[in-house]
Amino acid sequence: MGQTDGPESEDRDTMTLYLDDETQIECIVISRFVVNDIAYIALLPMNAQQEVDEDSQVWIYRYLEEEGEVVLQRIEDDDEFEMVTDYFDEMLDTEEFDSLFDNFNGIDEDE
Repeated sequence: MGQTDGPESEDRDTMTLYLDDETQIECIVISRFVVNDIAYIALLPMNAQQEVDEDSQVWIYRYLEEEGEVVLQRIEDDDEFEMVTDYFDEMLDTEEFDSLFDNFNGIDEDE
């Protein structure tokens, strides 16, 4: 059904989102993945200290590259959103979310 590019990668990419109200939010790119031939991206917003808050929610968008620029699109269709979030949840089941959260904040579980 889908392909993934992460979350097992140790080097984390970040992306700055520019919201409609001109707010900028730095996000960690958790994963890029494909479901039914459509590319998606999962982002985790960071706080002002460039860390992930425990109550942060993952944002999932359609992911396109047009003329060398990344374009994110909201998922408007409820059925599509449910299908994509189900796939993403299954992906997370392979790597426990808590360990992902700790890795985003630079915590080594073996210490």
